[in-house]
Amino acid sequence: MENRSLGDVGGTPGGLGHFLIGCIMACLGGYFLANQVSVVGSYWSFYGANTFGITLVPMLLGVGILFWNGRSVVGWIVTAAGALFILGGVIANMSIYFRPTSLFNTLVMLVLLVGGLGLIARALRSHPAAKSE
Repeated sequence: MENRSLGDVGGTPGGLGHFLIGCIMACLGGYFLANQVSVVGSYWSFYGANTFGITLVPMLLGVGILFWNGRSVVGWIVTAAGALFILGGVIANMSIYFRPTSLFNTLVMLVLLVGGLGLIARALRSHPAAKSE
């Protein structure tokens, strides 16, 4: 195994400073961007209004089968499918909004995020070795 120093990032020589600064920038940009997003739940609809109860039937059927026989493969499959159906319905009925902010703030958020990702990618490239005299 070759001798590697702490400053080697991604298996290439050098780049630790770029990686750390890029990671900080990307985290800050991602945080500021995510902080401007509002997630709002809307009314559940499945072939009509107020039909959330019908989506519970497959999962409840699976749970009933599992109480009858805990080793039933069909029971586990129906329960998992019902839970995924409910999770999919919750995600499908979410509304995601970007809260109003100034153009300057939006540009700062995006530059931090994309610039940080660029520095992280740059850190993975090989850097020239420092000249020692």
